[in-house]
Amino acid sequence: MHRVVQEALTNVRRHAPGAVVAVWVDVDGHRLRVEVHNTAPAARHAGPVGGRGGFGLVGLRERVEAVEGALTAAPTAGGGWRVIADFPVPAAVAGSPA
Repeated sequence: MHRVVQEALTNVRRHAPGAVVAVWVDVDGHRLRVEVHNTAPAARHAGPVGGRGGFGLVGLRERVEAVEGALTAAPTAGGGWRVIADFPVPAAVAGSPA
């Protein structure tokens, strides 16, 4: 889960400087959902800040799917971006009182 948030925030920093970002985490019994939404960049920028990165969303999708999760990432109508990851919660965790 933290890698999803880390990658999404890194992408916002690189591709949408000045954007407003919101992160949501929710557990619904047997599923853990992580959502990161950002607005459009505050101003147009020439290119990514901080040089070239690694495998980005492709690598993130592989990591999420490796634990039987699902990842969607897409632009929003307002010029921002949305990343949503959905993970299964192991039975031992789902039934715990914590």
